[in-house]
Amino acid sequence: MSEKPPAEIKPAATILLLRDAPSFEVLMVKRHHQIDFASGALVFPGGKSHAGDHDPSWAEHVLGWEAFDAEQRGLRIAAIREVFEEAGILLAKRRSGEAIGGEACPMDVRQAVDAGTTSFLEVVRDLDAQLDLSALTVFARWITPVVVPKRFDTWFYVVRAPDDQLAACDGRETVDAEWIAPGEALRLAAAGERKVIFPTRMNLQLLAEASHAGDAVARAEARTLVTVEPQVQRRPEGPVLVLPPDAGYGAVEERLESAM
Repeated sequence: MSEKPPAEIKPAATILLLRDAPSFEVLMVKRHHQIDFASGALVFPGGKSHAGDHDPSWAEHVLGWEAFDAEQRGLRIAAIREVFEEAGILLAKRRSGEAIGGEACPMDVRQAVDAGTTSFLEVVRDLDAQLDLSALTVFARWITPVVVPKRFDTWFYVVRAPDDQLAACDGRETVDAEWIAPGEALRLAAAGERKVIFPTRMNLQLLAEASHAGDAVARAEARTLVTVEPQVQRRPEGPVLVLPPDAGYGAVEERLESAM
């Protein structure tokens, strides 16, 4: 009997939203326990790219359009859309130059975008705003290993959070939103007080090497991007996931059963 072919790889985008006050923290959301992927886990806001993220009409409603190719435009728009849907943060500027403060949009608008009954482009247009694509810096890129039934090609972006917007979970995909120090998130995961999946934990460790938001962004800008596709290798104690040695995470061998 022939082996089942690997699952289709779907493009996705995730944001590490950072702030320095009251301390160096990253925004994380807890996924609903009924979600089929990473249920109950503490993750960075993010998700799959949608067709609407690649609409050429976005050209008039973003900053930095000419700086990126079509793939990166769509991925960055997807990342910004996901953090808007899941946490209510809108990485955009009004055309007037005025900052978007407080609650960027009511919850019902976010839910309509999530449900697909309202387009994200329409929301940004109605706000007379422009998404700031240039504010995002590539942090990492991970491709789900072949042994996983749902596979994603996920781009991680790092960005400073707006000073005057409030984060609030959507109550559907996410049930909690919290600002947390990277080291504290890792401590809670090690103590079993939070569920943190393997890619999130690895990127928290990388983020924890920075001392503040600007340092994290500078490190990401300076780092050579190495696409991480964990490989399964057999060991006497059982199969392990191994990361590329030059990806910036150090020598990593994670038991497959604990990484899934």
